[in-house]
Amino acid sequence: MTGAERVRDELARLATLVQQVAADHDAAIARLAERYARTLAEGGTLFFAGNGGSAADAQHIAAEYVVRFSRNRRALPAIALTTDTSLLTACGNDLGFDEVFARQVEALVGPGDLLILHSTSGESPNVVRAAQAAKAKGAAVVALLGKGGGPARELVDDALVIPSEHTAHIQELHLAVEHVICELVERELGL
Repeated sequence: MTGAERVRDELARLATLVQQVAADHDAAIARLAERYARTLAEGGTLFFAGNGGSAADAQHIAAEYVVRFSRNRRALPAIALTTDTSLLTACGNDLGFDEVFARQVEALVGPGDLLILHSTSGESPNVVRAAQAAKAKGAAVVALLGKGGGPARELVDDALVIPSEHTAHIQELHLAVEHVICELVERELGL
């Protein structure tokens, strides 16, 4: 297979997955957007967490709410739990990496907030612990997952599971879906 053929094949597989998610999960995505908008309308904060590429997605999406997405509007409260290197390294060193998100949830998240987890597998212990910590605080938890959803799927209030085993495609769809959700949230809030 030539390089150009490989490019066409990969992009065709991604396009097929996008079409499948749009057709089969449109209601679930709209439901997540409604939950985000309701949280913000009622004065809550969106908290995002994930590992690796999903950490980058968490940061990216939090910035879309705080700064702007498709239009200039007021800042919306959103925090990525992946950005404080002092906190992450202190917690990883003192309490273990499994606790890096849960500890922040214990300190920052309240009953009116929404924790949004990004995980390509739903198996990361720190993501699972974050969900448990949020539930203990009375906060709602949703997740964007892949590969069947793993243990995290059973711990959250709502989940979108991308039907793929391909990590890169799962992450690409998570980011695309989060952009769609952000657009819907801005519209719902009249911004």
